[in-house]
Amino acid sequence: MNFDNLHQILQNLYQNMIPLCSDMIGVAKGLAGLGALFYVAYRVWQALSRAEPIDVFPLLRPFAIGLCIMFFPTIVLGTINAVMSPIVKGAHTIMENQIVNVEALQQQKDNLEYEARLREGKAWLVDDEVYDQKMKDFGITDAAEIVSMWGERLWYDIKAWFREVIRDFFELLFNAAAMTIDTLRTFFLVVLAILGPIAFAFSIYDGFQATLTQWLTRYISIYLWLPVADIFSAVLSKIQELMLQQDIALLQDPSYIPDGSNGVYIVFLIIGIIGYFTIPTVAGWIIQSGGAGAYGSAVNKTASKAGGIAGGVAGSVAGNVGGRLLGK
Repeated sequence: MNFDNLHQILQNLYQNMIPLCSDMIGVAKGLAGLGALFYVAYRVWQALSRAEPIDVFPLLRPFAIGLCIMFFPTIVLGTINAVMSPIVKGAHTIMENQIVNVEALQQQKDNLEYEARLREGKAWLVDDEVYDQKMKDFGITDAAEIVSMWGERLWYDIKAWFREVIRDFFELLFNAAAMTIDTLRTFFLVVLAILGPIAFAFSIYDGFQATLTQWLTRYISIYLWLPVADIFSAVLSKIQELMLQQDIALLQDPSYIPDGSNGVYIVFLIIGIIGYFTIPTVAGWIIQSGGAGAYGSAVNKTASKAGGIAGGVAGSVAGNVGGRLLGK
Protein backbone atom coordinates (compact mmCIF):
# COMPACT_ATOMS: atom_id res chain seq x y z
CA MET A 1 0.00 0.00 0.00
CA ASN A 2 1.44 3.34 -1.10
CA PHE A 3 0.58 5.74 1.70
CA ASP A 4 2.20 8.66 -0.14
CA ASN A 5 -0.51 8.41 -2.78
CA LEU A 6 -3.20 8.36 -0.09
CA HIS A 7 -1.80 11.54 1.45
CA GLN A 8 -1.78 13.13 -2.01
CA ILE A 9 -5.43 12.11 -2.50
CA LEU A 10 -6.35 13.85 0.75
CA GLN A 11 -4.53 16.99 -0.39
CA ASN A 12 -6.39 16.94 -3.71
CA LEU A 13 -9.66 16.35 -1.83
CA TYR A 14 -9.13 19.55 0.15
CA GLN A 15 -8.44 21.53 -3.03
CA ASN A 16 -11.57 20.11 -4.69
CA MET A 17 -13.80 20.83 -1.70
CA ILE A 18 -12.70 24.44 -1.20
CA PRO A 19 -14.98 25.81 -3.99
CA LEU A 20 -17.98 24.52 -2.01
CA CYS A 21 -17.53 27.38 0.45
CA SER A 22 -18.86 29.64 -2.33
CA ASP A 23 -22.26 27.98 -1.82
CA MET A 24 -22.35 29.38 1.71
CA ILE A 25 -21.35 32.89 0.73
CA GLY A 26 -24.90 33.84 -0.32
CA VAL A 27 -26.37 32.72 3.01
CA ALA A 28 -23.51 34.36 4.90
CA LYS A 29 -24.03 37.67 3.09
CA GLY A 30 -27.68 37.72 4.19
CA LEU A 31 -26.75 37.01 7.81
CA ALA A 32 -23.91 39.53 7.67
CA GLY A 33 -26.13 42.21 6.16
CA LEU A 34 -28.75 41.79 8.87
CA GLY A 35 -26.07 41.74 11.54
CA ALA A 36 -24.42 44.87 10.13
CA LEU A 37 -27.78 46.67 10.20
CA PHE A 38 -28.34 45.84 13.87
CA TYR A 39 -24.69 46.53 14.72
CA VAL A 40 -24.61 50.00 13.15
CA ALA A 41 -28.16 50.99 14.18
CA TYR A 42 -27.56 50.08 17.82
CA ARG A 43 -24.36 52.13 18.09
CA VAL A 44 -25.71 55.12 16.21
CA TRP A 45 -28.88 55.16 18.31
CA GLN A 46 -26.79 54.81 21.49
CA ALA A 47 -24.58 57.77 20.51
CA LEU A 48 -27.58 59.95 19.56
CA SER A 49 -29.45 59.12 22.77
CA ARG A 50 -26.44 60.26 24.79
CA ALA A 51 -25.87 63.33 22.61
CA GLU A 52 -22.37 62.07 21.87
CA PRO A 53 -20.46 62.31 18.59
CA ILE A 54 -20.67 59.18 16.44
CA ASP A 55 -17.39 57.25 16.23
CA VAL A 56 -17.30 56.01 12.65
CA PHE A 57 -14.22 53.76 12.89
CA PRO A 58 -15.82 50.92 14.99
CA LEU A 59 -18.74 50.95 12.55
CA LEU A 60 -16.43 49.80 9.76
CA ARG A 61 -15.97 46.38 11.37
CA PRO A 62 -19.08 44.68 9.88
CA PHE A 63 -18.24 46.08 6.43
CA ALA A 64 -14.68 44.71 6.64
CA ILE A 65 -16.05 41.32 7.65
CA GLY A 66 -18.59 41.49 4.84
CA LEU A 67 -15.77 42.14 2.37
CA CYS A 68 -13.98 39.03 3.68
CA ILE A 69 -17.19 37.02 3.24
CA MET A 70 -17.70 38.16 -0.35
CA PHE A 71 -14.17 37.11 -1.34
CA PHE A 72 -13.74 34.38 1.26
CA PRO A 73 -11.84 31.80 -0.87
CA THR A 74 -9.34 34.43 -2.01
CA ILE A 75 -8.94 36.87 0.87
CA VAL A 76 -9.30 34.52 3.83
CA LEU A 77 -8.41 30.98 2.73
CA GLY A 78 -5.95 32.09 0.08
CA THR A 79 -4.07 34.33 2.50
CA ILE A 80 -3.91 31.79 5.34
CA ASN A 81 -2.87 28.94 3.04
CA ALA A 82 -0.23 31.09 1.35
CA VAL A 83 1.26 32.04 4.73
CA MET A 84 1.14 28.50 6.14
CA SER A 85 2.27 26.66 3.00
CA PRO A 86 6.02 27.45 3.48
CA ILE A 87 5.81 25.99 7.01
CA VAL A 88 4.32 22.76 5.66
CA LYS A 89 6.91 22.51 2.87
CA GLY A 90 9.79 23.27 5.24
CA ALA A 91 8.74 20.58 7.73
CA HIS A 92 8.20 18.07 4.91
CA THR A 93 11.67 18.80 3.52
CA ILE A 94 13.20 18.12 6.95
CA MET A 95 11.40 14.77 7.11
CA GLU A 96 12.40 13.75 3.56
CA ASN A 97 16.07 14.59 4.16
CA GLN A 98 16.08 12.57 7.36
CA ILE A 99 14.43 9.57 5.69
CA VAL A 100 17.09 9.60 2.95
CA ASN A 101 19.80 9.43 5.64
CA VAL A 102 18.08 6.48 7.31
CA GLU A 103 17.73 4.58 4.03
CA ALA A 104 21.44 5.02 3.25
CA LEU A 105 22.45 3.82 6.73
CA GLN A 106 20.07 0.86 6.52
CA GLN A 107 21.68 -0.22 3.25
CA GLN A 108 25.12 0.08 4.82
CA LYS A 109 23.98 -1.98 7.81
CA ASP A 110 22.57 -4.72 5.56
CA ASN A 111 25.89 -4.96 3.70
CA LEU A 112 27.84 -5.18 6.96
CA GLU A 113 25.49 -7.88 8.27
CA TYR A 114 26.14 -9.92 5.12
CA GLU A 115 29.89 -9.48 5.59
CA ALA A 116 29.51 -10.60 9.22
CA ARG A 117 27.79 -13.77 8.06
CA LEU A 118 30.65 -14.37 5.66
CA ARG A 119 33.15 -14.04 8.54
CA GLU A 120 31.05 -16.45 10.56
CA GLY A 121 31.15 -18.96 7.72
CA LYS A 122 27.35 -19.03 7.44
CA ALA A 123 26.68 -16.91 4.37
CA TRP A 124 24.33 -19.67 3.23
CA LEU A 125 21.86 -18.49 5.87
CA VAL A 126 21.24 -15.23 4.00
CA ASP A 127 22.35 -16.03 0.45
CA ASP A 128 20.28 -18.50 -1.62
CA GLU A 129 23.02 -18.99 -4.23
CA VAL A 130 25.60 -19.92 -1.59
CA TYR A 131 23.08 -22.26 0.05
CA ASP A 132 22.28 -24.02 -3.22
CA GLN A 133 25.96 -24.36 -4.05
CA LYS A 134 26.71 -25.87 -0.63
CA MET A 135 23.91 -28.39 -1.14
CA LYS A 136 25.32 -29.37 -4.53
CA ASP A 137 28.77 -29.88 -3.06
CA PHE A 138 27.51 -32.41 -0.52
CA GLY A 139 27.53 -36.07 -1.40
CA ILE A 140 25.39 -39.01 -0.33
CA THR A 141 27.63 -39.62 2.68
CA ASP A 142 26.97 -36.10 3.97
CA ALA A 143 23.29 -36.74 4.72
CA ALA A 144 23.65 -35.68 8.37
CA GLU A 145 25.25 -32.36 7.40
CA ILE A 146 22.59 -31.80 4.74
CA VAL A 147 19.79 -32.35 7.27
CA SER A 148 21.55 -30.16 9.86
CA MET A 149 22.11 -27.34 7.38
CA TRP A 150 18.58 -27.62 6.02
CA GLY A 151 17.12 -27.52 9.55
CA GLU A 152 19.23 -24.53 10.57
CA ARG A 153 18.32 -22.66 7.38
CA LEU A 154 14.63 -23.52 7.86
CA TRP A 155 14.66 -22.30 11.46
CA TYR A 156 16.48 -19.11 10.43
CA ASP A 157 13.90 -18.47 7.67
CA ILE A 158 11.00 -19.08 10.06
CA LYS A 159 12.40 -16.60 12.60
CA ALA A 160 13.13 -14.07 9.84
CA TRP A 161 9.60 -14.52 8.45
CA PHE A 162 8.02 -14.06 11.87
CA ARG A 163 10.09 -10.94 12.58
CA GLU A 164 9.12 -9.56 9.17
CA VAL A 165 5.42 -10.22 9.81
CA ILE A 166 5.55 -8.43 13.18
CA ARG A 167 7.53 -5.58 11.66
CA ASP A 168 5.11 -5.21 8.72
CA PHE A 169 2.14 -5.27 11.11
CA PHE A 170 3.46 -2.45 13.26
CA GLU A 171 4.59 -0.49 10.19
CA LEU A 172 1.02 -0.79 8.89
CA LEU A 173 -0.34 0.50 12.21
CA PHE A 174 2.23 3.30 12.18
CA ASN A 175 1.21 4.42 8.68
CA ALA A 176 -2.47 3.98 9.58
CA ALA A 177 -2.01 6.34 12.55
CA ALA A 178 -0.44 8.92 10.23
CA MET A 179 -3.31 8.47 7.76
CA THR A 180 -5.86 8.88 10.57
CA ILE A 181 -4.36 12.20 11.62
CA ASP A 182 -4.14 13.42 8.02
CA THR A 183 -7.73 12.33 7.24
CA LEU A 184 -9.13 14.05 10.34
CA ARG A 185 -7.07 17.14 9.53
CA THR A 186 -8.47 17.27 6.00
CA PHE A 187 -12.03 16.72 7.26
CA PHE A 188 -11.76 19.48 9.87
CA LEU A 189 -10.19 21.92 7.39
CA VAL A 190 -12.89 21.22 4.80
CA VAL A 191 -15.67 21.77 7.34
CA LEU A 192 -14.07 24.98 8.62
CA ALA A 193 -13.53 26.22 5.06
CA ILE A 194 -17.06 25.47 3.86
CA LEU A 195 -18.77 26.92 6.93
CA GLY A 196 -16.22 29.71 7.37
CA PRO A 197 -18.42 32.41 5.76
CA ILE A 198 -21.21 31.53 8.22
CA ALA A 199 -18.81 31.85 11.16
CA PHE A 200 -17.66 35.25 9.87
CA ALA A 201 -21.27 36.37 9.47
CA PHE A 202 -22.20 35.43 13.05
CA SER A 203 -19.12 37.24 14.37
CA ILE A 204 -20.78 40.56 13.42
CA TYR A 205 -23.54 40.07 16.02
CA ASP A 206 -22.95 41.27 19.55
CA GLY A 207 -22.00 38.38 21.80
CA PHE A 208 -20.53 36.36 18.92
CA GLN A 209 -17.44 38.49 18.23
CA ALA A 210 -15.15 35.72 19.51
CA THR A 211 -16.40 33.44 16.73
CA LEU A 212 -14.04 35.13 14.27
CA THR A 213 -10.88 34.67 16.35
CA GLN A 214 -11.91 31.15 17.35
CA TRP A 215 -12.36 30.17 13.69
CA LEU A 216 -8.97 31.62 12.73
CA THR A 217 -7.10 29.97 15.61
CA ARG A 218 -8.74 26.60 15.08
CA TYR A 219 -8.12 26.64 11.34
CA ILE A 220 -4.45 27.54 11.81
CA SER A 221 -4.01 25.04 14.66
CA ILE A 222 -5.48 22.18 12.62
CA TYR A 223 -3.48 23.27 9.57
CA LEU A 224 -0.34 22.85 11.69
CA TRP A 225 -1.09 19.17 12.32
CA LEU A 226 0.70 18.19 9.11
CA PRO A 227 4.01 20.03 9.76
CA VAL A 228 3.99 18.84 13.39
CA ALA A 229 3.50 15.26 12.15
CA ASP A 230 6.39 15.68 9.69
CA ILE A 231 8.65 17.02 12.44
CA PHE A 232 7.65 14.12 14.68
CA SER A 233 8.50 11.67 11.87
CA ALA A 234 11.84 13.42 11.42
CA VAL A 235 12.58 13.01 15.15
CA LEU A 236 11.78 9.29 14.97
CA SER A 237 13.96 8.97 11.88
CA LYS A 238 16.79 10.73 13.71
CA ILE A 239 16.51 8.28 16.60
CA GLN A 240 16.54 5.40 14.11
CA GLU A 241 19.59 6.95 12.45
CA LEU A 242 21.42 7.02 15.79
CA MET A 243 20.49 3.39 16.39
CA LEU A 244 21.74 2.40 12.92
CA GLN A 245 25.00 4.23 13.52
CA GLN A 246 25.47 2.26 16.75
CA ASP A 247 24.72 -1.00 14.93
CA ILE A 248 27.12 -0.12 12.12
CA ALA A 249 29.86 0.62 14.65
CA LEU A 250 29.29 -2.80 16.23
CA LEU A 251 29.22 -4.59 12.88
CA GLN A 252 32.57 -3.07 11.95
CA ASP A 253 34.09 -5.10 14.80
CA PRO A 254 35.35 -8.37 13.22
CA SER A 255 34.42 -10.37 16.33
CA TYR A 256 30.78 -9.17 16.43
CA ILE A 257 28.04 -11.48 15.12
CA PRO A 258 24.56 -9.91 14.60
CA ASP A 259 21.51 -11.56 16.12
CA GLY A 260 19.07 -10.24 13.48
CA SER A 261 16.63 -8.89 16.07
CA ASN A 262 14.17 -6.08 15.19
CA GLY A 263 12.84 -5.64 18.73
CA VAL A 264 14.16 -2.12 19.19
CA TYR A 265 12.78 -1.00 15.84
CA ILE A 266 9.34 -2.39 16.73
CA VAL A 267 9.38 -0.50 20.04
CA PHE A 268 10.01 2.74 18.19
CA LEU A 269 7.09 1.95 15.88
CA ILE A 270 4.87 1.55 18.95
CA ILE A 271 6.15 4.85 20.32
CA GLY A 272 5.44 6.47 16.96
CA ILE A 273 1.88 5.11 16.86
CA ILE A 274 1.16 6.57 20.30
CA GLY A 275 2.99 9.80 19.52
CA TYR A 276 0.94 10.51 16.40
CA PHE A 277 -2.19 10.90 18.50
CA THR A 278 -0.55 13.63 20.58
CA ILE A 279 -0.07 15.83 17.50
CA PRO A 280 -3.36 17.78 18.02
CA THR A 281 -2.22 18.65 21.55
CA VAL A 282 1.21 19.82 20.35
CA ALA A 283 -0.36 21.92 17.59
CA GLY A 284 -2.62 23.49 20.24
CA TRP A 285 0.49 24.58 22.16
CA ILE A 286 1.65 26.56 19.11
CA ILE A 287 -1.70 28.26 18.48
CA GLN A 288 -4.13 28.51 21.38
CA SER A 289 -7.36 27.46 19.71
CA GLY A 290 -9.44 26.80 22.79
CA GLY A 291 -9.74 23.13 21.82
CA ALA A 292 -11.41 21.39 18.90
CA GLY A 293 -14.43 19.95 20.64
CA ALA A 294 -14.12 16.69 22.56
CA TYR A 295 -11.61 15.28 20.07
CA GLY A 296 -8.53 16.54 21.90
CA SER A 297 -9.48 15.01 25.24
CA ALA A 298 -10.54 11.76 23.57
CA VAL A 299 -7.21 11.53 21.76
CA ASN A 300 -5.28 12.17 24.96
CA LYS A 301 -7.24 9.46 26.81
CA THR A 302 -6.70 7.00 23.96
CA ALA A 303 -2.98 7.76 23.85
CA SER A 304 -2.72 7.30 27.62
CA LYS A 305 -4.45 3.90 27.49
CA ALA A 306 -2.33 2.82 24.54
CA GLY A 307 0.76 3.99 26.38
CA GLY A 308 -0.13 1.79 29.35
CA ILE A 309 -0.58 -1.25 27.10
CA ALA A 310 2.56 -0.57 25.10
CA GLY A 311 4.57 0.01 28.25
CA GLY A 312 4.60 -3.70 28.99
CA VAL A 313 5.81 -4.44 25.47
CA ALA A 314 8.42 -1.69 25.41
CA GLY A 315 9.77 -2.33 28.89
CA SER A 316 11.54 -5.54 27.92
CA VAL A 317 13.83 -3.74 25.49
CA ALA A 318 13.94 -0.23 26.94
CA GLY A 319 17.28 -0.97 28.57
CA ASN A 320 18.65 -2.09 25.23
CA VAL A 321 17.51 1.15 23.59
CA GLY A 322 19.09 3.34 26.26
CA GLY A 323 22.28 1.31 26.25
CA ARG A 324 22.73 1.62 22.52
CA LEU A 325 22.01 5.33 22.44
CA LEU A 326 24.49 5.95 25.25
CA GLY A 327 27.08 3.72 23.61
CA LYS A 328 27.19 1.23 26.49
